[in-house]
Amino acid sequence: MDVEIWSDIMCPFCYIGKRKFEHALSQFPHKDQVNIVWKSFQLNPDMQTEPGKNINQYLSEIKGWSLDEAKQMNDRVTAMAQEVGLSYDFDKAVVANSFDAHRLIQLAKQNGLGDAIEERLFKAYFTEGRDTSDHDTLVELGTEIGLDATVIQQMLAGTEFTEAVHGDVYEAQQVGARGVPFFVLNRRYAVSGAQQPETFLGALDTAWAEWAKTNPVIPQLTADGPTCTPGEIC
Repeated sequence: MDVEIWSDIMCPFCYIGKRKFEHALSQFPHKDQVNIVWKSFQLNPDMQTEPGKNINQYLSEIKGWSLDEAKQMNDRVTAMAQEVGLSYDFDKAVVANSFDAHRLIQLAKQNGLGDAIEERLFKAYFTEGRDTSDHDTLVELGTEIGLDATVIQQMLAGTEFTEAVHGDVYEAQQVGARGVPFFVLNRRYAVSGAQQPETFLGALDTAWAEWAKTNPVIPQLTADGPTCTPGEIC
């Protein structure tokens, strides 16, 4: 059963929602048959990368808040993150356009590493204060999870996966996502926001019950024995 997750790496609730969903999934009896599909979503496609400015300053400017008000809000979010074991440092977070990071996510997905790159990018942005628009940084983060450095460099130098990112953003509109995180289960049920694990677990149970009706799982009652597989000489 597919669970599609629309997310932006600069969204603090997306990282928190990832942890809460993971907690729910760990309790789900059929977790081994759940396929997580990460989808791109840009909260601010026009954001200009400004390495010398942190998120507190950015929010103060675009929201018309004082710097203290922006910091207080982010302090509350930091406390929420701590509740699920995450460490946020908004004083270090770099204002950066996330488009190239999303292209890297698309490359990682193609190689079965979608979850790994999401996790690495979230940590780089919210905890380490890395510039996630910088190509050298993206190459480093991608190679850490097992991607080839040359492949990443070639991708970033061109326009590869641009349409894939735009396609995910368009698809978000079609499924009713107006913000992130946005979870779609079995293309039938949606959960919006960083909900509590109990909410995610209930959604998984409901979606699974419907999915299983048309995708029956054959139970294996005994341990594995000797078998022949296609292409083998037995």
